[in-house]
Amino acid sequence: MSLAGKTILMSGGSRGIGLAIALRAAADGANIAMLAKTDTPHPKLEGTVHSAAEQIRAAGGQALPIVGDVRDDDDITEAVLKTQGEFGGIDIVINNASVIDLSRSLELGAKKYDLMQDVNVRGTFMLSRAAIPMLKDAENPHILSLSPPLNPTPKWLGAHTGYTLAKFGMTMVTLGLAAEFARDGIAANTLWPRTTIATAAVQNLLGGDRVMAASRTPDIYADAAYAVLLKPAAEYTGQTLIVEDVLEGDGVTDFSGYAAVPGTPDDRLFPDIFLD
Repeated sequence: MSLAGKTILMSGGSRGIGLAIALRAAADGANIAMLAKTDTPHPKLEGTVHSAAEQIRAAGGQALPIVGDVRDDDDITEAVLKTQGEFGGIDIVINNASVIDLSRSLELGAKKYDLMQDVNVRGTFMLSRAAIPMLKDAENPHILSLSPPLNPTPKWLGAHTGYTLAKFGMTMVTLGLAAEFARDGIAANTLWPRTTIATAAVQNLLGGDRVMAASRTPDIYADAAYAVLLKPAAEYTGQTLIVEDVLEGDGVTDFSGYAAVPGTPDDRLFPDIFLD
C-alpha cells in the first residue's frame, strides 16, 4: 500500500502539521496541491506555500502551490481546477486550515468569531464539496479533517465556546459528508491527537516553551494521517479518530520517538483539548 501517484488537495500546509502530512505523503511520491494564503514570509511564522512546495519536491513528491484563501469560493474553484489540470484528478482532500482563538465569550471579537467559522467550518464544507465530483472518480477517495471528536460536555462547551463551535463544526461537516456520500465510496473522517503537538499555535497560544516541551512532534500526526489515507475508503468512514488509536491499531505501541524533547515520558506530556 502506498500513496504513490495519489493526488492530495490540502487547505493550508505551509508549516506545522499540514506540512508534516504532506511530506509523509511525498515520501511515497504523492502529488500535493496546497491552497494557502502565505505567499511571502511572515515575521513570526516560518514557511510559505512556496517553501513548503520546495520541501515536498525534495522529499520525493510533486507539488502545486496555490496562493489563495479557503474563505473565497473563487479561490476554491480555481484550486480544484488547477489540481485536476495539473495531476488529472483528486484522490484526497485534507482540511488542515484552521483558526484558533481560545478567548472566553465576552472577550472574543466578532471578527475573530466570524473568521473561525469561515475558515474552519465553511472552508471545510466548501473545499470538500468542490472536490467531490473528482473524488467520485478516484480509486480510494478520502476526506480527512483535522478536528476533534464531538464532546458536548460542559467542560469543553464552556471552555472557549467560539473556538469549540468552530472545531466541532468541522467535525459535523465531515461526518455529514461521510453519511451523504457513503454510497459513492468516499471516506470522510476526522483526526485529533491525545497530546498537544509542537507547532506555532502551541508555542504562541497554548503555553509557550513549557507546553512545547511537553508535546509530541507533528510526525505522529503525519504517520497517523498516512495510515488513515491507506485504509479502504468504502469501509473506513464516518469516524472521529484519535492519532494514537490509529497507530496502535496498526501495531505501533512505542510513541517515545515522537516526543518533542527526547526522553520525555508519556505521562509528562500535555493532554490536548476536547478529550476527557
